[in-house]
Amino acid sequence: MDTVRQRPRRLVALGLGLATVAGVAVAGTALAGSPAAEQARTQPLVPGTPCSVTAKACVDLDSQRSWLIQDGKVIRGPIGISSGGNGQETPVGHSLRVYRKDATHKSEESRLPNGDPAPMPWSVFFNDGGIAFHSGDPNRSSAGCIHVPPDEAKAYFNYLQIGDQVQVVKASEETAARLTASPHRGSPGPPA
Repeated sequence: MDTVRQRPRRLVALGLGLATVAGVAVAGTALAGSPAAEQARTQPLVPGTPCSVTAKACVDLDSQRSWLIQDGKVIRGPIGISSGGNGQETPVGHSLRVYRKDATHKSEESRLPNGDPAPMPWSVFFNDGGIAFHSGDPNRSSAGCIHVPPDEAKAYFNYLQIGDQVQVVKASEETAARLTASPHRGSPGPPA
């Protein structure tokens, strides 16, 4: 049973452009078939993941796993995660960027039973509407964020830096899109 009361999430529609948040350019959600998705698919995949070598963090919504990547190689993962659910799904994006970090963040959207803001330790924000990696129960869906096990959340916080690229994909869609792309556009590879 979910012990956190959820409030509706405010979403900012940016399309495929850029916005400035706290002085940092942030990419909007890159939808499947978008220029950002097509660009990501021109790059090779990181072996064992459904993400391209340009990503610093990869999330596969199909398998509920995540990886940290450096120079096109997995340095941490796969990590079991949980993503959004119940009408508050985690958005897919190919060119998302870390725009804020807060080790002791408290959510204004999610509340504890007593009404206090819910803690979101080790938050790394990467998408509009407050979507972040943060410490959370990987067996419970979120309100759009990526719950990372508590023992891994600090590693994500320490590794990811402002401006780093995050890719949130569905491996099944990535494989299909790469298979239908022309041969010179990057290997579909097995998304493990």
